[in-house]
Amino acid sequence: MRKGQSLQLFLCSIVFFPVLLCGESDQPLFVHRHATALLINPTPYIVEECYTQTKDQNGRAHNPCFACHTSSMPPNYINDADIQLNYSFGESSRKNPWSNHFQDRSAQAAAMSDRSILEYIRQDNYFDKSGNIALSQRLKEIPPLWDYNENGQWDGYAPDCYFDFDKEGFDRTPKGGYSGWRAFGYTPFLGTFWPTNGSTDDVLIRLPESFRCDEKGEFNTTIYSINLAIVEALIKKRDVPIETTDERLLGIDLDKNGVLEEANLIKFDWNPPENRMMSYVGKAKRLLDDGRVHLAAGLYPEGSEFLHTVRYIDFDDKLQMRLSPRLKELRYSKKLFWATYFDLLSSAQEESKEQTLFPTRTRRFLGNFEEGVMNGAGWRYQGFIEDQNGSLRPQNYEETLYCIGCHSGIGATTDSSFAFGRKLEERGRDFGWFHWSQRGLRGIKEPKRRDGAGEYHRYLLHNGSGDPMRNNSELIEKFFTSSGDLNQSAIKKMEQDISYLLYPSAERALDLNKAYKIIVEEQSFVYGRNAPLKPNKNMHKELEENEPTGIKEPIKY
Repeated sequence: MRKGQSLQLFLCSIVFFPVLLCGESDQPLFVHRHATALLINPTPYIVEECYTQTKDQNGRAHNPCFACHTSSMPPNYINDADIQLNYSFGESSRKNPWSNHFQDRSAQAAAMSDRSILEYIRQDNYFDKSGNIALSQRLKEIPPLWDYNENGQWDGYAPDCYFDFDKEGFDRTPKGGYSGWRAFGYTPFLGTFWPTNGSTDDVLIRLPESFRCDEKGEFNTTIYSINLAIVEALIKKRDVPIETTDERLLGIDLDKNGVLEEANLIKFDWNPPENRMMSYVGKAKRLLDDGRVHLAAGLYPEGSEFLHTVRYIDFDDKLQMRLSPRLKELRYSKKLFWATYFDLLSSAQEESKEQTLFPTRTRRFLGNFEEGVMNGAGWRYQGFIEDQNGSLRPQNYEETLYCIGCHSGIGATTDSSFAFGRKLEERGRDFGWFHWSQRGLRGIKEPKRRDGAGEYHRYLLHNGSGDPMRNNSELIEKFFTSSGDLNQSAIKKMEQDISYLLYPSAERALDLNKAYKIIVEEQSFVYGRNAPLKPNKNMHKELEENEPTGIKEPIKY
């Protein structure tokens, strides 16, 4: 390592992949490709929020944990609601490794002008000046240190979305074609993913080419739209509205009313033991019939992809929040193989058994920084993050394990994902197929649970705050009284317009942007990505074995 590097490394004996180390220089450093991985944090998949100090100074227990750790719905068999009760960490993870949360960066932020941070976040680091995707151009002549297998080419995901969306949310290429990516609106997941807590973001989905084509193999937007709606119904396990579609042209009874005619919904009706089946349309139907692709409730077909950009918080002249042109991160995932219900159940049982027999053993993940990391359920994850100069670079192995922490081994996900199950589906408008650059969060109503209760309301009630670590004083002052009760007037406004809850003030947005920019300059992501400007007072620095959280009864999400 270069002189001046002060990163303490952890020799991980169970992972055998190289790791990119970023320190004080403007270039990432790599350990030799064939060395055993050196991890600064032995368990980067235990994310920052898991070290939240749930008991406050008055002894009251706050429960943000139920958002992720809950009684799961099959085919997610994790069922980890019991984690709400104790910090069940192994010996190697009891000392909090996310030290960025304990730094005071207020002086650094004060030295950064509002104008300079706005200029920075409004610079596009995805496209170059010629309109090409900058990172993909660079990957065509791959830097030697990015070439894990030394074959002279990049073997991971190369960005191929143009972020040029038509009125149906389809991404269009410079030549007027389709990249296959489709944007959708969704209600942001609880707490961490609310813009008021640090970032704006978007999510896109792409199904395999066979799902976009008719039986002759020709691209067809109607076929693709219907297959996406079928997948949506399978993931949500409920009926999904669609544009009025002539079933006779598809040969499939979409609404399952027994007649091939015009349909305006995809009927969720799948129970193989009772011979209640569903099907894809177009070429994908033929592949399904041949057993070359699969269909099951709660699962995506193999080959499904997601693209997730994480961005700074920008705003216009009227102080309306929006996505920044600059990306903090570009996150990519692809389902490489099909895992049956039995496979997933066996995997969950095996993981539970291993945690019981070997409580100090860290989890194992296959992968590398070039091709991504597998999550154990068929998905590969890969990420790109800002380098010291603000350009996107591949995440190292350890930085990618941070992403794996939320996309494996928790009860709240549906086939390892969050957003698509939360997709909007308003009939008669855009059915939820749009990009946040076309329409923002303003005017969207609070999401409801299956029992009709407000989802965000419930989170605020049980957590006593709007973020896991209770650092968002702006939100607390807005939604809670001085005695800690919910402000019912604010709740009523939020029920009709979630932006009232989710959007920060311009002042807070600037502070959050500055705090993250400091981490970019340091390249200290392995010490925490969601760091505050001042030391975090509601975060454990060290934990005892199975230390109680203070929460008495687990909450079902």
